[in-house]
Amino acid sequence: AAIADAHGLEEAGAAILAPLGDGSLGAPDAPFAGLIVLDGNLRTELLTEIAVSPLFTAADLRLAPASPGKVERLLPLLRRPRTTLYANLEEAGFLTGARYADAPTAAAGLIAAGAERVLVTDGPRAAAFHGPEGAHAASPPPLSPRHVTGAGDAFMAGHIAAELCGATPQAALRAALAVAAKHLEEDP
Repeated sequence: AAIADAHGLEEAGAAILAPLGDGSLGAPDAPFAGLIVLDGNLRTELLTEIAVSPLFTAADLRLAPASPGKVERLLPLLRRPRTTLYANLEEAGFLTGARYADAPTAAAGLIAAGAERVLVTDGPRAAAFHGPEGAHAASPPPLSPRHVTGAGDAFMAGHIAAELCGATPQAALRAALAVAAKHLEEDP
């Protein structure tokens, strides 16, 4: 089980963005150029504001839906440049209104819908990356999961860490799958 204070995050609203405009991390004349991870627990209005705000024009956004029920909140950011979307097969379908047989097809569907970079997972089946760097698929290692909570977060963290270390898209995808697999096999 996992407990998250999503309501508190929703209520915080624009206050969580203050450091990006007050000079702490960025300012209107000097947008933050680092990596920002956003998830679907933020309100749709705030995500829409982020999609068009000049404070985010230089940022490398990484999007996590938080759950299939909240994935549609990310639609305003789907076509934003410098954005990477992490989704599972079900979430990819919700975003595009389509049903996909596998992660590579879903990743291609998200790109066709206007996304710039996407990673799609499909449980024990192949995961996929699609972006300007090309299209890649990789299968997760065989494992005996002890739980599933946090698998998507572990996958995303593994991918981001690998990219920050200079990994190629294929190597970063494989690293993300390895981190997620290790997380799933550990005691919760």
